[in-house]
Amino acid sequence: MFQWGYSELQSFNPKIGVAQIGTKHGHATSVLSTILNNPKVDFYGIFEPDINKRNELKKNKSFPWDRVNFIENEDEIYNPEIKVVASEGANIESLAQTKKILENGKNVFYDKPAGDNYKEFLHCIDIAKKNNLHIQMGYMFRNHRGFQALIDISKSGRIGDIFSVRAHMSTSILEPMRKQISDHKGGIYFDLAGHVIDQLVYLMGRPDKITSFIRKDFTKTPNFYDNCVCVYEFKNAVATIDISSAETPPMARRFEIYGTKGSLIMEPFEPAQTIRAIIPNERPNEFYISINDYISSFRSNDTARYIEGFDRFIDVVSGKLKPDRTLDHELLVQETLLRSVGLL
Repeated sequence: MFQWGYSELQSFNPKIGVAQIGTKHGHATSVLSTILNNPKVDFYGIFEPDINKRNELKKNKSFPWDRVNFIENEDEIYNPEIKVVASEGANIESLAQTKKILENGKNVFYDKPAGDNYKEFLHCIDIAKKNNLHIQMGYMFRNHRGFQALIDISKSGRIGDIFSVRAHMSTSILEPMRKQISDHKGGIYFDLAGHVIDQLVYLMGRPDKITSFIRKDFTKTPNFYDNCVCVYEFKNAVATIDISSAETPPMARRFEIYGTKGSLIMEPFEPAQTIRAIIPNERPNEFYISINDYISSFRSNDTARYIEGFDRFIDVVSGKLKPDRTLDHELLVQETLLRSVGLL
């Protein structure tokens, strides 16, 4: 009887070649750590276009930078052995980088948001569709147990017809990050809202109308909008998302869904511990759904947000899984975000 040896198993289930371009995104370190720790990946290295930044990181002796091969020539990340490129540049540069990755026939793990030019991102989606490539945006709550439970229960009909969704996702950031985010119209809303818009449109579809309050209320950073609320109107429902950049930690981040037969409230969702459910048809009183989430405290393990999502992305590229979110969904999230901040 034939028995598989190690070499046969390796050829039957080869690793996926992965590289990364850019290091200036706020999540670049966490994504890199995720890649390096994934056993399905053969990591080739990073190309950082900014030579000063590249030289600075070469001197960093802490993980994950101490385990990185820094690529000096961008063309090296497009060699045939590399199937995936993580796009981790700053928001102002990442859309052009992502387009070039796709034009070179590579799948992309693209950290949010997808730039501020809708037509250019639409072009990226078209390239991916025509060449059977996959783009996965780095929205970190797609594999969050709490959000998965909220969506599953809501779509099952257990809380009836949804008429209201409310999301609160504020943060606290210092001047250097404010300056970087101010490169784009919409400020903190442009930077963060995609995470919860991703959940909202997955549940409700495309909003019919958006009314936005993108305000600058308390920071001195030029062109940085710090206090924002957007209202999303659907056929028979309304949703609100509010985001500020000056909330005192720990953040009271929450997501609420109200239907004609019940309601679901998750607060906080970092760390997520329970969902408060009111479904009178099932139980007369409120009850709590336990969540085995992967984040035990806010920002205690930033990398944990990406582990399962990136692993599933590699399985999609390998042909083992279908995507959790379609390319059309990725485009809808970006369209909704740009409509929210007045860029579309």
